[in-house]
Amino acid sequence: MIKILKKSLQFSWVALGAANSFGATPTLQGQSGYINMPSAFVEADGTVSVGLGHDKPYDSFWVTATLLPYLQITGRYVGISNIAGFTNVAGGYGSNYGRYKDKVIDGKLMLWQEGRYLPSVAVGKTDIFGTELFAGKYVVATKTFGAARNVEATIGMGKSRPTGAFAGIRWAPVAVPGWAFVGEYDATDYKNDFRASESGADKHKKGPAVAVEYRWGWLGAQIARQRDHFSANAYLSIPFDEREFIPKLYEPAPFDPKKAPPRVGIDEWQLHASHGAELVQALVRQDFKNVRVTFEDNTLKLSLTNSRISNMGRAVGRAVRTALAFAPRGTRAIQVTYTKLEQSIVTYEFIDLQRLTDYLTGLVNREDFLQTVNVRYARPSDQIGEEQQGLLAAIGDEGSLHVQVGQDGNTVQLASEDREANRFKVIPKVSFFFNDPSGALRYELWAAANYDRRLAQGLYLNSDLKLDLFENVSGVTQPSNSLLPHVRTDIADYKRGGRFKLNRLMLNQYMMPAERVYARVSGGLYEEMYRGVGGQILYLPKDSRWAADMSIDALQQRGVKGWFDKRDYQTVTGFAALHYKLPYDVTATARAGRFLAKDNGVRLEFKRRFPSGVEIGIWYTRTNGRDITNPGTPSNPYNDKGVFLSVPLNVMLPLDSQASAGIALSPWTRDVGQMVAGPGDLYDLVEQPRRDMNTFDGLGNFAERRDEQNLPAVNPPVEAMPNPWPLFRMRVEQSVKTTPTLPQWGNGLVVGGGAILAGALLDKPVDRFMKKHAGSSVTRAWNNIGKAVPVVLAGSAASAVAFGDARMQNIGIISLESIAGAAALSIATKHVVGRARPSEGLGQWSRTADRSNASFPSNHATVAFAAVTPFAQEYDAPWLYGLAAASSLGRTAGRQHWVSDVVAGGVLGMAVGGWLWQAQRTDTRSNFAVTPGAKSVGVAWFGTY
Repeated sequence: MIKILKKSLQFSWVALGAANSFGATPTLQGQSGYINMPSAFVEADGTVSVGLGHDKPYDSFWVTATLLPYLQITGRYVGISNIAGFTNVAGGYGSNYGRYKDKVIDGKLMLWQEGRYLPSVAVGKTDIFGTELFAGKYVVATKTFGAARNVEATIGMGKSRPTGAFAGIRWAPVAVPGWAFVGEYDATDYKNDFRASESGADKHKKGPAVAVEYRWGWLGAQIARQRDHFSANAYLSIPFDEREFIPKLYEPAPFDPKKAPPRVGIDEWQLHASHGAELVQALVRQDFKNVRVTFEDNTLKLSLTNSRISNMGRAVGRAVRTALAFAPRGTRAIQVTYTKLEQSIVTYEFIDLQRLTDYLTGLVNREDFLQTVNVRYARPSDQIGEEQQGLLAAIGDEGSLHVQVGQDGNTVQLASEDREANRFKVIPKVSFFFNDPSGALRYELWAAANYDRRLAQGLYLNSDLKLDLFENVSGVTQPSNSLLPHVRTDIADYKRGGRFKLNRLMLNQYMMPAERVYARVSGGLYEEMYRGVGGQILYLPKDSRWAADMSIDALQQRGVKGWFDKRDYQTVTGFAALHYKLPYDVTATARAGRFLAKDNGVRLEFKRRFPSGVEIGIWYTRTNGRDITNPGTPSNPYNDKGVFLSVPLNVMLPLDSQASAGIALSPWTRDVGQMVAGPGDLYDLVEQPRRDMNTFDGLGNFAERRDEQNLPAVNPPVEAMPNPWPLFRMRVEQSVKTTPTLPQWGNGLVVGGGAILAGALLDKPVDRFMKKHAGSSVTRAWNNIGKAVPVVLAGSAASAVAFGDARMQNIGIISLESIAGAAALSIATKHVVGRARPSEGLGQWSRTADRSNASFPSNHATVAFAAVTPFAQEYDAPWLYGLAAASSLGRTAGRQHWVSDVVAGGVLGMAVGGWLWQAQRTDTRSNFAVTPGAKSVGVAWFGTY
C-alpha cells in the first residue's frame, strides 16, 4: 500500500511557446519510444514526464524521470480491466478495491549516444521489482537521418515482453512543427500476459501499428491505431534541468543607498543604538531575519539569515550593499555571517570596502574583487550574542496576520512572521493513500496551523495543529496482519481517532559547539504517532564532498486521540549517517542503526539535484525485520523503499522564494525499516548554504549585475554526457598491445592447470566434510560470507573510482574491467563445461541439465580474485589474495561448488586482473581523475593519441 503526501496544495500554470520537440517521446508505458516499443533515446537530462496511457485492457498512470544523462526510470500504476483486484470476496475483504492494479518500475540505460555513423544503443528492463507481471528485457539501437535529422529509425531485440525482434520509425515534417508520424512493429506476445484470456489482452496481436502525435512545449499527445483497436497517450514533460521556467518579473530591487540616512562617525554610531537599529530595520524590510549587528575593531559585523532569497551569495550581496550605506565613517571591513536557526554556517569577510563598492557598481571585475574577499566556514565566535537588547528594542516588530495568495507554494494561507522568524500559518494540505484492499484510493484533506516561536538563542518551540476537513482513510477497517510491532500499520486507527489533533509540539535547542560541528537536542510530540526526547550531532569536514551525523531518539507511541494519550509501545532508535557528494550533484546517504520496529539494518538514499533546484530521490532499506506480508514471503521478506520529488517554487514563480513543494511515494501500512519524523535534520539545515559556499567562488549572483550572468558561479555549466567509446577503445588497444606472449601463456596454463588438478584431489573429501557439517552455524556463516564478499569487493572497486586519488581511481577502473571481463569468460566456460554442483548429488564430474547454473568455474571466486588482483599487484598487498581465497571457499561450505571450481575461478580472475593491470597501470596515454577542489569536483580523462 502506497502513500503520496503533498506538502502543500499548489496549482501553477505556465504558458510556453510551441516547440517542435522531436525525439525521446514517451510510449504508452512512459519509456521513450513509439507506441508500445522502446527506442534507444532518453529524454533530456533532468526531464520528468507525467502521463496517462490507455490501451485496452490496460490503463497506465506513469511518471518517467531522466535521473542521469543516460539513465531513465519509469514508475507506473497499471489498471487491468475485467479482472477484480481481489477474488471470492462477496462483499467482504477487498470488495471495494475495484479492478486489478499493479505497480511497475522500468529502467533504461543508454550505453552511448549516436555519432556520425554509430547509432545510439540502450538496454532496458521492465517490471524490475515486485510481482513482475510485465517483466521483460531488451537491447535497442536508434539512428536519426536526414538533413534536418527529422527521421528516426529503431531496431531491437527483446525477451519476454517484448518477444523477439521489434522496430520503430518516426518522421517529424519540418513544414508542420510539433507534429510527427509514427510506425512500429509491436513484438509483444499479449496472449502470455497475466490472465490475458480474462482481460481480453489475448485478442491483441503482434504486428504493425501507426500513430500521429503532437507536442507543444511541455504538453504532448498521441493517438495510435493498432491492428484491431485504438490507443491514446497524453503527457506533460517538465525540463527540471532548466534553472527557471519564468523570469523574475516582480523581484524587489536591491536596497537603494540614496534612502539611507547620512553616515555618522564611529563614536556616534557606538554611542546611539538607533544607528544600528536603522540598519537592522532596513534589512528586515528585505526579508532578513534574526539580524544581529555589532561594531568591533573597526569592523561592522552582521549575523543574519534570509527567509525568501534562495541563493546565499545573492542574499549576502544584498545585506552587504545595505551595510555599506549605513556603516559609520572609518569602517575598514564588513563581516557577514549567514545563519540557519541562528547556527552560523558561512562567514563572508570583505576587507577592502572601496573595491567592494566598485564591484557592486561595475567598476572592477570579479577576479580583482575576489582578492579582497574571504569565504569560509563560520566559527562559534562569529555568532553575535544577546547583549543587544537596547538595539533590538528600538526596532519595530512588523509581524502582522494577513491572507496571502500563491505564497510559499500554497494556494492560500493565513500567515504572520516577524523579524525573529516567529511565525504563525494556517494552510490547506492533502494526502493520498493508494492500494489498500478496502479501497484503491483514499484521501485526507485538512487544515494545518503551524506556530513557531523563538524562545532564546537557538531555542525554538515548534507546533502543528491539524483539523480534518474531509477524509475517507478512517474507512480502512481490517486489522493489520503484520507480525512486527505495529509502528505504522495502525495508521488508520489514528485517522479515526479525532478530527482535531495536536500533531507536533516540540522544543528544539540548536547549538554549535565548534567550527563545522552542529548539535540539536529535542523533546516533545514529534509527530502524529510518536513522542519522546532525542538529539543529533553533525560534523562537516573541510572536504565538502562528505558529512557525517549521529542521532538517537527515545520514543513512546502516542494514543490515537491525538493529544497526550499514549500506548504501551516504547523504543529507542539510533542512526549513524554518512552523506557523500557524487558527480552530477548526486548525494548518496547511508544510515545504519535501529529502526522503529526494533529492527536493525541500513537505509540507502540517493538523490539528484538539478540546476533548477529540483531534487529526485529514492531510498531502500534492508533490516533484520522479516516482513512476510504480501508481497513479502518467508524466503524473500519485504524491504522498505520509496521515491520522492522536491520542487523549489522559485523556478515557477515571478519572484524568488525558498519554498518548495514535495511529494513522497512510500509504503503507509508497513512496519519494517520505518523511521520517526525527525524534528529538524541538521544536514538538511546546512546542505544548501554549504552547496552555495562551495560552488566556484561561493559568491553566486552577488552584485546582481547583467555581466555576472555568464559567470560559472552564477550559472554553473551543465555537465554533458561524454562519449565513452573513444576512451573504452583506447583502453582496449592498450590491453591488446600488452597481451602476454606465448611463453607467458604457457607458464600460466601450466601453473593454473596444476592448481586446478590439485584442487580436484580435494573435491570429494572436502564435500563429504561439508555435507556432514551442513547444519552448523559456522558453515552457514561461511557460505553467506562467500556470497557477500564478491559484491563487497566490487563495491570497493567502485568506491576507489569515486573517492580515491588519481592512482587509486585508475586501479579501481582496472578492477571493474577485470570483474566484467573475467565474469564473462566464467559464464561462457560454465555453458561449455556444464559441470553439476555438489548439492545435485550427481557426482564429481557429472554434467547438469541447466548449463546456465553449472558449477565450473565459480563465478564468485572469479569476481573476488579479479577484483583484488589489480590492488594486490599495485600496492604489493598479497594478503588480498588470502581474503579472496578464504571467502571464495565459503562456496564449498554451502555445497554450491567443488574445491576445483573455486580454484579455477581464482585462476581465471587472477589471470584477467593481472593482464589488465600490467597493460593499463603505467601507460600514460590514458589517465582518469576525479579531482575534488575547494569549490568543485572535476571528472576528467587525459589522453594522448
